Amino acid sequence: MNLQSGITFRSARPQEHAILTELCMRSKAVWGYDEQFMELCRAELTLNEAACTSPNLRVAERTGTILGIAEITIVDEECFLEKLFVDPEQQSSGVGMALFDWSKNRALALEQHQLIIEADPGAVGFYRKMGALPAGETASQSIPGRTLPRLVLPLNLP
Repeated sequence: MNLQSGITFRSARPQEHAILTELCMRSKAVWGYDEQFMELCRAELTLNEAACTSPNLRVAERTGTILGIAEITIVDEECFLEKLFVDPEQQSSGVGMALFDWSKNRALALEQHQLIIEADPGAVGFYRKMGALPAGETASQSIPGRTLPRLVLPLNLP
């Protein structure tokens, strides 16, 4: 998919799993977390070779440079925005919006009625700007005792 901004989307390549994992880690770190916190998040942010073959994972790039990734998952008939990470040097450039639009369109293509987002507190403003609505809190998968904001984006099926 080509956008006017020159961003293209493509499938991830299995051999990119380590590069994409590090992109997720760098992107998460922009919120000022310390090294210990980031290591606790590593397992949740790690992509393996199998994950890179999912049709629900996309890499955004421009002229061969990886800008970010997005992934949705369906669990028990609920659709989650599993990952949306943008290289820190590309943040606020429209890459995140483009990845979010891909995620929303992919969920619609899979006939989902909503996209559930368990967001980093620092990213809530972005998701609200994209139309997501507050829907309580959820337990962190990485940090025992920590809760994360939960948002929902209603999707209008055609």
